[in-house]
Amino acid sequence: IGSYRNTVIYSTLMPCYMCAGTIVQFKIPKVVVGESRTFPGARKFMEDHGVEVIDLDLPECVAMMEEFIRAKPELWNEDIGE
Repeated sequence: IGSYRNTVIYSTLMPCYMCAGTIVQFKIPKVVVGESRTFPGARKFMEDHGVEVIDLDLPECVAMMEEFIRAKPELWNEDIGE
């Protein structure tokens, strides 16, 4: 690829700080997320570094993540560093 400056990241939920740092480091200009209710992530960090963040707030994504959190709370907590 060589450069990620024309890349758009699509994600079910808001990226964590580690992923957001990578997005900023590689100068990815835009992130589109399905929802940020279950995990607000690092939106402000990305926006503060010039990344355009679009939160679609899709009910389907919220429902999918809520079901995953209910079904596998230990995995979810591990994933978000709790």
